[in-house]
Amino acid sequence: MIKHFFNEILLSNGWQQNQFLEIAENGEILAIDGGEPPDADIVHNGFAVPGMANVHSHAFQRAMAGLAETGGPGADSFWSWRQVMYGFLREITPEQLEAIAAQAYLEMLKAGFTSVGEFHYLHHDKNGRAFANPAEMSHRIRDAAKETGIGLTLLPVLYRYSGFGAQPPHDHQRRFILDGDKFLSLLEFLQFVTTEEPDTVIGVAPHSLRAVNPELLNELLVNIPKNMPRHIHIAEQRKEVSDCFDWSGLRPVEWLNENVALNDRWCLIHATHVTDRELAAIALSDAVAGLCPITQANLGDGIFPAGDFLEAGGKFALGSDSNVYIALAEEVRLLEYGQRLTHRSRNILGIPGRSTGTRIFENAVAGGHQALARPGRAGLQIGARANFAVLDPSHPALVGKPASTVLDSWLFAGDNSVVKDVYVNGRVVITGRHHLAEEKIGARFAATIKELTSNL
Repeated sequence: MIKHFFNEILLSNGWQQNQFLEIAENGEILAIDGGEPPDADIVHNGFAVPGMANVHSHAFQRAMAGLAETGGPGADSFWSWRQVMYGFLREITPEQLEAIAAQAYLEMLKAGFTSVGEFHYLHHDKNGRAFANPAEMSHRIRDAAKETGIGLTLLPVLYRYSGFGAQPPHDHQRRFILDGDKFLSLLEFLQFVTTEEPDTVIGVAPHSLRAVNPELLNELLVNIPKNMPRHIHIAEQRKEVSDCFDWSGLRPVEWLNENVALNDRWCLIHATHVTDRELAAIALSDAVAGLCPITQANLGDGIFPAGDFLEAGGKFALGSDSNVYIALAEEVRLLEYGQRLTHRSRNILGIPGRSTGTRIFENAVAGGHQALARPGRAGLQIGARANFAVLDPSHPALVGKPASTVLDSWLFAGDNSVVKDVYVNGRVVITGRHHLAEEKIGARFAATIKELTSNL
């Protein structure tokens, strides 16, 4: 057991001063009490906040950030961006995937994320054939998470079709495609090999309603444990909504709610284009809306009605999705600012007399913990894991500020440089804004980018 002392810490009951956290070897918080620095094993000077779960990542896309920002001959959209993405991933090797994922996870830690949900669909080699180890690419993701120290919820993706109505997949999707039996075999193998890795959680991700048909989705759901997290892309684009309606007579969230037993194991990624009725259904089901404001803005997806969703009692979490820019503060800021621009008002996600940043942050911590089924309780409390970031009190965004304003000052006026130290399960992974393996990870990433862009 190690005793950590904090001069300022955001616990489940608010900001507290001069607190001890007694942390077990497995990272569990065993006790919280007041005290003095001389009695501690480790003293933290700064503002400690709970670590955030990043509920939606496509790690490999970190390598193509900035490569899809050239205007095309027609109107650009998610669908034209997707063609660039397909071309980019065609040649990625297992070694390159691991190098890219390690860089992405390192950046997430430095931003204040302490766990990640990897929505992983790059299963096969470049010819669409299974590797000798069918879980090769999944293992590369796992190894990148282990090297960096980030908590991992691995979400292998079931991707079978190219469009609604079980349309045959396209050749450029060959690295994704699995039928139901092969996917369940992969899932069983991943569950077996991670039984000795308590910080790795296995979930499932039927990619979208256009990539699985009802029979395949039902086959998946009846063959997985009831408590397994399940994530799905839903209602990200208007075209997706109209195509779903043409196929079924229902909108995507409407179809899912009527045909699947939505509950607190579900995370609906994006859910951007929804009606009031669909919002209420998500909130009532206790599912989490996985929101990725930076990527949704980059792709021109639209703005999720987060204010109305919170009013309905909905739960949400944050993700970095395409990893075009990894910045926790910016995800929060853009989430709130999107609401302000829509409603032409301020503090849309806040409540009278309370910090808006704190309300968003605490809701996202709880929602992310639920969506990724992370071990222990959410936040910083007894029974939780010691996942936290320490914010630099001398940073220009925070200097001289009282604790009650710190989250607003970071989230609305700061950036990743506010985060100085990060702990995952009680183990230090970032100290003084630096990761022990940062130079090695950065060098591998640089070499990988040169290889992948040599023909551009």
